[in-house]
Amino acid sequence: MPLLLALVFLAMLIGAAWWHMLPIAIVGLYLLLSLSTFIAYAFDKSAARKGRWRTKESTLHLMSLLGGWPGALFAQQLLRHKSVKAAFRQLFWLTVVTNLALLGYGIQTGFMDRLI
Repeated sequence: MPLLLALVFLAMLIGAAWWHMLPIAIVGLYLLLSLSTFIAYAFDKSAARKGRWRTKESTLHLMSLLGGWPGALFAQQLLRHKSVKAAFRQLFWLTVVTNLALLGYGIQTGFMDRLI
């Protein structure tokens, strides 16, 4: 279900850009941030397995808040990383809701058009 949510969101984002409701650069930004966040989760998973330096949870949350949450969802599901810890998941979903609210506000007010 989380992967479906991420895919539907990205499809809607692309559709919004197609219908000129959102600058295409925003779509590119979400895709870039999602890929970066997925990679950060993968590095953290690898570090956890090898007992090496870990990525701070606050960094992962910040990346999600900025727009990388679809990539985080993919990483949580495909890599099985940060998918069980309840406190992390609660804060993660708060970053998703906050990001979506900010995106919606930006679209509604026309801020996104002026941003790029």
